[in-house]
Amino acid sequence: MTHEDLPLFAWQPPRKTIIFPMKSRVGRIRDVAVKMVDKQTQRYADHYFRQVNDAMVKQLSRIGLSELEIDEQVGAFWLAVDQEITRLVYQRTGGYPGGAA
Repeated sequence: MTHEDLPLFAWQPPRKTIIFPMKSRVGRIRDVAVKMVDKQTQRYADHYFRQVNDAMVKQLSRIGLSELEIDEQVGAFWLAVDQEITRLVYQRTGGYPGGAA
């Protein structure tokens, strides 16, 4: 009797790629947020956004994530970047930009 005759020994668990969530990559989020805030014009900020977004989509596609999973990861990343931008602007203006709340 060989191991081919025993289906239990031939069984392979299904493989799933598990990535470190994009929304938890704090260093990358802070770096992107600072660069977005420091861009001199909206045109440069938009260009930088497209560069980062395209690179992220390409990386996640390469490791085999589905389109839905990619959208979820990228969306969560940009939400975290937006929150960090809000925090940076609030910190740089010394409080609520535009006066008292």
